[in-house]
Amino acid sequence: MSNFPPKKFTKPRPDAPRLLAYDIICEVNRRNGYSNLLLPQALTSSTMDERDRAFTTELVYGTLRMQGLYDHIFSQISDRAWNQVDDDIVDLARMGAHQIFAMRTPLHAAVSATVDVARKQLGESKGSFINALMRKASAQELDQWLEPVRAMSDNVARLAIEYSHPEWIVSAYLDLLKDVDLVEAELRSNNTPAKPTLVSWPGASTQAELIELGAIATEFSPYGARFDGAPGSLELIRHRKAGVQDEGSQLVADIFAKISSSAATTLDLCAGPGGKAALLSHICEVSGRDFVANEISEPRAKLVKNVIGKFGVITGDGREIASHGRTFDAILADVPCTGLGALRRRPEVRWRRTLKDLAPLLQLQMELSDAAISVLNPGGFFGYATCSPHFAETTGQVRQILKKYPELSLVDISSALPTGLSEALREGSLSLWGHRHNTDSMFLAIFQKAN
Repeated sequence: MSNFPPKKFTKPRPDAPRLLAYDIICEVNRRNGYSNLLLPQALTSSTMDERDRAFTTELVYGTLRMQGLYDHIFSQISDRAWNQVDDDIVDLARMGAHQIFAMRTPLHAAVSATVDVARKQLGESKGSFINALMRKASAQELDQWLEPVRAMSDNVARLAIEYSHPEWIVSAYLDLLKDVDLVEAELRSNNTPAKPTLVSWPGASTQAELIELGAIATEFSPYGARFDGAPGSLELIRHRKAGVQDEGSQLVADIFAKISSSAATTLDLCAGPGGKAALLSHICEVSGRDFVANEISEPRAKLVKNVIGKFGVITGDGREIASHGRTFDAILADVPCTGLGALRRRPEVRWRRTLKDLAPLLQLQMELSDAAISVLNPGGFFGYATCSPHFAETTGQVRQILKKYPELSLVDISSALPTGLSEALREGSLSLWGHRHNTDSMFLAIFQKAN
């Protein structure tokens, strides 16, 4: 691509954004940290200006998102087997690659600044190795590296490398969408950073108020608005009169509230950290319905309490909800799942989840469903929601529930869909896709218990 000046043995002077990005990437990849928690905390306590904050944000999320592709490139140019290279080198090489291939960083700056981080944090020897890797990687444009990949006849392997997803996720999408082009569109959607979406809470704020602040109304949710700025800068957010929530999650709460509008009592069984609980509780309050939230984690239960106003929070395992001696007319269970529907917001999830995670999650999902159904009043509504489109966690579970509980019938939710929301149904249940609806790929099935 270009010539580099000869190596100078000067004292390394790594810059603050790259040092911070490297620390967070290591924390996420090596110690199971969460980028969407670590990065905002780190930026809040830093003195970086807006430009450096934006650079750090793209470097962290982009590197984590695309590291599978970068590993493919480095496995071809490293003189050591890539899976045997030290973790700290691997993470820094990925970070350098993202600057070279995906950011507007001048090539020389991307290489020299990454090498400076290596020399400072890892020592001169590893710095030299990083330097060699960066120079070899930058010898070709990304399209040149991808040329042999795009020529592969195996669609799953090809898409997994090019769009930086594990093969099992690509296969799961292909099983559902049945079309390679649609799968490619979903993978591309997962790699497109999502802008913050605000949510107004009925009785506390309105969508119109969010629009007055410069946000743009969401296409389908009557409560949401997309916002380019920092949500924390808004008084409505700071005073807990509105929140930040993906439009897909808003639609789950909205549709469930519409279908169960006759319910006098509503339970959110798996409420933490409180996004759906906040919206659902405010809808219940303005319509005179009672609301209760349940959350197993005490810290998350406190977060829920902060956003549901006067209503109560039960802290306990949702599978033991019957022990509280209460029954409900409507129960929403947004069950723990693989999270494959929110990969654009949580870039590391794609690398953390494996097919081995599926079986225990499916068991937990069914146990929570069993618990919910056991305390559901006759004529009541049970909403089963996941932030995953995976067949086993969605349609497969719906079929199991219907088989196990003949007193339940599946509600056709088409009448509750917002105007213009098309191609959003799968066997009568809500099935959103990022590439179709510009939301997280949420799923919602609603059952009604016989009287």
